[in-house]
Amino acid sequence: MSNRIQVEISARHLHLSKEHLAVLFGEGAELTCKKYLSQPGQFACEERVHIIGPKGKLANVIIIGPTRAKTQVEVSLSDARILGLNPPIRPSGDLEGSEGCRLVGPAGELYVPECVIVAKRHIHMSPEDAKALGLHDLDDVYFKVETPDRTMIFGDMVVRTNDQSATFAHIDTDEANAAGISGRVFGELFQ
Repeated sequence: MSNRIQVEISARHLHLSKEHLAVLFGEGAELTCKKYLSQPGQFACEERVHIIGPKGKLANVIIIGPTRAKTQVEVSLSDARILGLNPPIRPSGDLEGSEGCRLVGPAGELYVPECVIVAKRHIHMSPEDAKALGLHDLDDVYFKVETPDRTMIFGDMVVRTNDQSATFAHIDTDEANAAGISGRVFGELFQ
């Protein structure tokens, strides 16, 4: 396993519970796959919702399927300022004590407490790749991304490994813009 890993930019998005999907899109609604993503079983949906905070709104935000046990909204720090929120930077799924927001869909709306986070930059990794690199789930690593004018080393990059993971690095739009990333880019993992 090489320590060179492809970088993907994770823009604002949300994951919905079945219960919240029904409120926003109507009873019996199902998510419609628009495009499969690099992580096995995950897909970008045709459906969109508006995220509303105390100061502003993000319109037509993409939903990532399939549904999950809990609704989770992932934004960048810049998005959070637009919304007027101060969400914690956390690994996906760590929602306790996070910010809440209002979600508006074509069939209804609701307020969801403890759902908004800024996702901690991370590397999804298959168990085989993690083992080959001597890494475990939730390890923190450094990750160097070389671009023509803005090479950066990201610290506090968390490894996320499970049987459903394919090896890709995920950073948000603020981080990608800071590094001047465009097109297909690889980074180098080191400890």
